[in-house]
Formats: sequence, C-alpha cells, structure tokens
Amino acid sequence: MQLVVARIGRAHGIKGEVTVEVRTDEPELRLAPGCVLATDPASAGPLTIETGRVHSGRLLLRFEGVRDRTAAEALRNTLLIAEVDPEELPEGEDEYYDHQLVDLDVVTADGTEVGRITEISHLPTQDLFIVERPDGSEVMIPFVEEIVAEIDLEEQKAVITPPPGLIDDRAEVASGRDES
Repeated sequence: MQLVVARIGRAHGIKGEVTVEVRTDEPELRLAPGCVLATDPASAGPLTIETGRVHSGRLLLRFEGVRDRTAAEALRNTLLIAEVDPEELPEGEDEYYDHQLVDLDVVTADGTEVGRITEISHLPTQDLFIVERPDGSEVMIPFVEEIVAEIDLEEQKAVITPPPGLIDDRAEVASGRDES
C-alpha cells in the first residue's frame, strides 16, 4: 500500500536541501537516509534520501542527485510516497495508521449507527474522525479516549460514547433549550 509521507517545500540553501511538510507519525522510519520514495508526480522520482536534519523546527532533506538550489526548487510541492505493508501496525498500543481507520463503521456504545469514517483530520491539538452519516451529512468526532471507547479492526468498527450534542444537534430541542 502506498502512503503519502511528506510534501516537499521550498529549497533551503544552495546545496540541494529542501524543507518538507511531514505527513507521517514516523518520520524517523519513513524519511530516514537510504529510504527510496515514489513521487507524485511520478516523473520527479523515485527519490532516495541522502541526508536529513532538523533546522529551526523544520525537517530538511537532501536527495541523491540533487546538488543545487535550482534542482531542489524544481521538486517543490512534490509528494513523497512510501510503500507500507498494509498489515504493519504502529509500535505503540492504541496507535493506528490512517488507512486502518478510514472506512470503519462508527457506532455508539448501544449499537446505534453513526456512519463511516471517510477521513482523518490531523489538527495541532487532536485528530478528528470525519464521519459520513447515512443521510450524506458529515460529523466530526474528536479522536480522544473520552469519546472513542474502542477501535475494533477485526469487526471494522469504532465505538464511541459521544457527549450530548456531538452527533445529534437536536439534543438542545429535546432538552427544552430551543430558543426559536
């Protein structure tokens, strides 16, 4: 399975380094020296990482054969794609790759269907499940322990215990707080 692990940003310096926008939780594994990555557009690659370092909080990479600023700048906005075994699991318990979560059915603890995860949104403070409801609308569910009670990959479902109003915006009407 192919996963996007980074997007190449602007050139840094004159020796072929580029900034990268990391899109993986495991940059030390996926963006290490010696890694060969496919690219989008495919014509830009494959690229082999020669060196990597952090500078002012940004990851800088240099690729084999990219020796100057002009060549580095030509790679700008290229996506870096790693080949990942679909059966591979993250090291930590209760950690998941996005591809394991997308398409899981979401149900409440009592078995009520909420919808299906279509996307994982990675925000600075927490991740969100973007869930498409059966009627086609979407709901965002914070991927936090207090709300997501269980992830069952064998059963292909995520069990949630949502607070009032998270998945049913009619909760205010039912509680008599409707101001209209």
